[in-house]
Amino acid sequence: MASQPETSPYLMIRNAIISQELPPRAQLVESALAKKYNVSRTPIREALRRLETEGLVERYGSRMQVREYRPEEMLDLYEVRTFLEEAAAKTAALRHTDMDLMLIDRAHQAMVTLDFDAATPAELAAANRTFHERIWAASHSAALLDLLDRILVHFIRYPGTTLSTKERWDRVLKEHEELLVAIRARNAEEAGRIASAHMDEAKNIRIQMYIDAQEISSPRLG
Repeated sequence: MASQPETSPYLMIRNAIISQELPPRAQLVESALAKKYNVSRTPIREALRRLETEGLVERYGSRMQVREYRPEEMLDLYEVRTFLEEAAAKTAALRHTDMDLMLIDRAHQAMVTLDFDAATPAELAAANRTFHERIWAASHSAALLDLLDRILVHFIRYPGTTLSTKERWDRVLKEHEELLVAIRARNAEEAGRIASAHMDEAKNIRIQMYIDAQEISSPRLG
């Protein structure tokens, strides 16, 4: 993604959406946003158009609003991310440097030493995200980095985390260790296989989380 000033209207609105400062269905009025970020309406309009193409903003009649979560899109997002994570792992296995390995291992060790019981869901998710991002960087593929960064935004917006149980956390640590070993050995096929299976399990957990939430929100009759 082309570099943007940290105070650009595009990044400020994007970050507000990701952080839920602007929640799903929040109305995006150009004049109000221009006043909030102390800019003219033109850069706000351009930012909203760009965010619309990225799937973070949508038109609702004549207005613009933050795009709602669409559970039916979840499977599609996981399929795309699984493909990209597999490609990144394979490429990282072939292109990584010693520095890359050090950074991946450091991210893994940070997860290993994290106190699961004391950590918040956000802290667990952030530590896991850092590990994956280190692998993306080790691929030295600008195209993969851009695509993964774009799709990650949608995952961050989904409520909750698939890492909410100690059993799942321990399994993730084991899978990450196996992935690191494969990348270090430059075994691209094995690295890709592990990364793909890793994302498939996350997808299945996310689906179950959605089903459980639906059952809780829909009281049974009788």
